[in-house]
Amino acid sequence: MRALVQRVASASVSVEGRVVGAVGHGLVVLLGAGKDDTEADASYLAERVANLRIFPDDSGKFNLSLLDTAGEALVVSQFTLYASTRKGRRPSFTDAAPPEIAEPLIAAFAGFLRAAGVPVQTGAFQQHMLVEIHNDGPVTLLIDSEQRHQARH
Repeated sequence: MRALVQRVASASVSVEGRVVGAVGHGLVVLLGAGKDDTEADASYLAERVANLRIFPDDSGKFNLSLLDTAGEALVVSQFTLYASTRKGRRPSFTDAAPPEIAEPLIAAFAGFLRAAGVPVQTGAFQQHMLVEIHNDGPVTLLIDSEQRHQARH
């Protein structure tokens, strides 16, 4: 799974003109599931996101996590994080999980975040969404669950 994480002052997601999720201080997590991902990938990413120290302490250093700052998370499904632009001009999405695999993995990730103590709002799966993000910093990081395998070596 891949998570594009943005530190935000606030964010919201709307579908057909109706806000379906909104957060204040915290993170927006644009989340994509790959075709070979499992619930273990969702668990790994949720733990990383909840504990990632990207919020400033009193000295202005990145020493605080989402949990430390009582921040919220807005999780938005984003299959385009698995786009390949190697050939041609149209992105290929063959590495993205099909909806029947991706939807439960996105829900599992949100559930793992909630279980860690993070208030979570979500977008609407397979819907055209308008996402309003007030990026704070800006701070934007890409986390890939494949990193859990690399960290062990």
